[in-house]
Amino acid sequence: MKERIQQYRIISNWQLADQVFEMELEGDSSWITHPGQFLNVTIDNAYLKRPISICDWNENGLTLIYKVVGFGTKQMSQKPPGTMLECLVGLGNGFTPEAFEEKRVLLVGGGVGVPPLYGLAKTCLKKGKQPVVILGFTSEKDIFYIKKFTDLGCDVKLSTNDGSQGVKGFVSDVMVQEGLTDLPYFACGPMPMLKAVWKTSGARGQLSFEERMGCGFGACMGCSCETISGPKRICKEGPVLSSQEVLWTKD
Repeated sequence: MKERIQQYRIISNWQLADQVFEMELEGDSSWITHPGQFLNVTIDNAYLKRPISICDWNENGLTLIYKVVGFGTKQMSQKPPGTMLECLVGLGNGFTPEAFEEKRVLLVGGGVGVPPLYGLAKTCLKKGKQPVVILGFTSEKDIFYIKKFTDLGCDVKLSTNDGSQGVKGFVSDVMVQEGLTDLPYFACGPMPMLKAVWKTSGARGQLSFEERMGCGFGACMGCSCETISGPKRICKEGPVLSSQEVLWTKD
């Protein structure tokens, strides 16, 4: 899929949780072929675009969920409905649920790694799979989308670092406590979480990496990850890579 510039109209843009916003966009979604793909948002008076994963999509547009962490995402959070948003689309290779024959699968997300799992859960259900979803957050104030996953019919389990809701600890703790370490899995979140999931599970998985992306389409090589077949660019060959191909650094 060749990347291209698209214009989207903001339908809604509101706060879901602490510094976390949901933005609904009207425009072309035909370029989305798999859950887990992303786009790059143009930021006014900034050289680099901001990569944001796709949470959900339909024939009329798509939904983004992002966290305000700096100048670019702060600007996004202040854009009112009706504003046009320029995006570079056609980016990334997403999750492939069809790669696993098993009917029951595990979806694991941490923080802003949760959004792409929503579109993935819908895709899994359409393919006749039964998703078990583990969502991990720092604290109660950071939680979002629990009801959205539950309303889909997913078996949802929750962890928070401080124990304010759900299991006190990490998503990997829930995997062990609930006996889910043998399910094929899909995970998205910060690197320490992905590594913990990989170490805890005894099954095959697909990992979506969060990296700082300079260009978003593989030109700058700034987001490379070491694999058994050499460096792979998270923005181009990823963001989703097989758990069996990633070369992890030693603890």
